[in-house]
Amino acid sequence: MMSAHVPPFQASVPYDGLPPLPPPAHVTDSIPVLRREAEARQALAELKGVANIIPNQAILINAIALREAKDSSEIENIVTTQDRLYGAVAASSAATVDASTKEVVRYRSALRIGEALARDHGFLSVNHVIRIQTEIIGNSAGLRATPGTALVNDRTGEVVYTPPQDPDIIRRLLSNFADYYNGDAGSLADMAVLHYQFETIHPFSDGNGRTGRILNVLYLILKGYLDIPILYPSSYIIEHKDEYYRFLRAVTVAGEWEPWILFMLDAIQATSVDTIARVREIRDELDRTIDEIRTALPRIYTKELVETLFVHPYSKIEFLVNALGVERKAASRYLRSLEELGLLASKKIGREKIYVNVRLMTILSRETAA
Repeated sequence: MMSAHVPPFQASVPYDGLPPLPPPAHVTDSIPVLRREAEARQALAELKGVANIIPNQAILINAIALREAKDSSEIENIVTTQDRLYGAVAASSAATVDASTKEVVRYRSALRIGEALARDHGFLSVNHVIRIQTEIIGNSAGLRATPGTALVNDRTGEVVYTPPQDPDIIRRLLSNFADYYNGDAGSLADMAVLHYQFETIHPFSDGNGRTGRILNVLYLILKGYLDIPILYPSSYIIEHKDEYYRFLRAVTVAGEWEPWILFMLDAIQATSVDTIARVREIRDELDRTIDEIRTALPRIYTKELVETLFVHPYSKIEFLVNALGVERKAASRYLRSLEELGLLASKKIGREKIYVNVRLMTILSRETAA
């Protein structure tokens, strides 16, 4: 049903009439939305609890955030592999890293910056959003200041959407977005509304999708759904990419909010369930690795050693030196012993030797069951 608040839509005309938030009251409290919201909240609550079974939370944050960096960037056709991504994080020289992988690594850095801003301030301002986007794209262009931006169908060249073009309108809408994000919004349905609003404002020339998806997980932390950033629906969106864009556009064209919100709630629930399973697998593998090293290599076993191999699935001498406070010769000997035991596999990246936690990477690389 067309909302009275939605102006007539023309794809080639700047959408300067985008209604500010909040949305109409019926948008987030329909019976189907409330039911799906309850299911998604339950899955998130279980994930929040399960995350605590990993003693060192950096293991989850590093592992899952890197996967999200890869998946979220892939939605924007920035494609790399898990192997290249972890290799880039471990490598000392940027010369060994391809351009797409560098972009994905910047996304992970933007996630960390956004989390720090959210925790330090308890909210995210417009300037904070700009800071996150700046890290993603690697320049300080800021908000769009010149007209000419339009979203085009890659196959046909047809303009499918023209966002607001006037810088004053963009800033006003983004300020309204931030006010609602930090204020009255609190439900998961609100998160879906906010994600639509941000993508429709399209405040930047580049990086809008990736920035918007970072804002989603930071919302979950700020509103208390999660303690750490470990829920990312990007893998679900990749599997249902056509639906994602169709439902997103249907809100703009016809005011059809419910299918969009239900889609995003499904994404939260499905991704939560998958992440719960993955966290449990990581914990089982952590325990198994502890037992194997303690039994076969008791002289080098420490809790810190094992955790380092899980915080850094692609490890190297420097990581052990810093984490364990041992000399390079000792760290090198530890890694070689672990490789002989079959827990690690060495590979060359540039001139460096990197040691891969093979079984952990199998868990992290497994496709999401969407």
